[in-house]
Amino acid sequence: MATTHTPIDLDATVPDALAGKRLDLVAAELFPEHSRSRLQHWIESGVLTVDGRVQTVKHRMIGGERLVLRAMTEDSGDWQAEDLPLEIVHEDPDILVIDKPANLVVHPAAGHAQGTLVNALLHYDPSLATLPRCGIVHRIDKDTTGLLVVARTLEAHTSLVRQLQDKSVWREYEAVVNGIVARDGKVDAPVGRHTIDRKRMGVVVGGKPAVTHYSVLATFRAHTHLRLKLETGRTHQIRVHMAHIKHPLIGDPVYGGRVHMPAYCTTALAECLRGFSRQALHATRLGLNHPRTGEFMGWHSPLPDDMVVLLDVLAEDLRVNG
Repeated sequence: MATTHTPIDLDATVPDALAGKRLDLVAAELFPEHSRSRLQHWIESGVLTVDGRVQTVKHRMIGGERLVLRAMTEDSGDWQAEDLPLEIVHEDPDILVIDKPANLVVHPAAGHAQGTLVNALLHYDPSLATLPRCGIVHRIDKDTTGLLVVARTLEAHTSLVRQLQDKSVWREYEAVVNGIVARDGKVDAPVGRHTIDRKRMGVVVGGKPAVTHYSVLATFRAHTHLRLKLETGRTHQIRVHMAHIKHPLIGDPVYGGRVHMPAYCTTALAECLRGFSRQALHATRLGLNHPRTGEFMGWHSPLPDDMVVLLDVLAEDLRVNG
């Protein structure tokens, strides 16, 4: 699609509470709609100034300075608009709420330049090309299903990013995991790149803080149906945290390990477990304060058919062998 440029005209006064911090960190606090790496580029290129002067990324703030950003949105790259199906559960001038199917990558990347949610969104609303990451403020994995929100204006993008940062966005998932989870709990463990396999994430020293709350919805002979709530949104967070406590998600091709087959299980369950080729994870509820009105809004997405079938055969196996 044709490249679109939109002017960015922002300014803010550095609060005393941020005194002593580096310029790039302060800018990230004051202009959270833009990534830190993008802000660093703008500082280095001189379009983000401090009291009218160009400073370095590491310049320490004393409080009270005026930051001024006069820039243009960057090239949207080679992302192409594609007429792909979208399940839109809410739409207004500020946001879109999408119910994402399995096998859909959210954002173009190496190996996935086409056929992504971004490509579909650019066809549905070409103006999204003017926003950071085409309005996407949080992702769910390619084979995780369920709800995510997309900003349609820069103001909405700013609001949603801030809500994610202050943990006021309500994100609830359902998952089916290996093993019996005895009670409700919380995983508070930092997540970062795996120390050996850089394509994977893991619980690592020096990783970013990550907190996942889980509660038991149902237990079967060798599996558990969980509800999970995120405090943070790290890459693969639920999948990594559940594997970390030895309850990996059914079907997870990266963190799941071997198929967990209970003794004497029904044929239907055996076939379902062997054939479940994605992580059994669904973003079932999403809640946020509307960026324009401030009204709290919430949405629910029922479990997809494959997880419904999985739970049915697990329940039948429990009835037969319990």
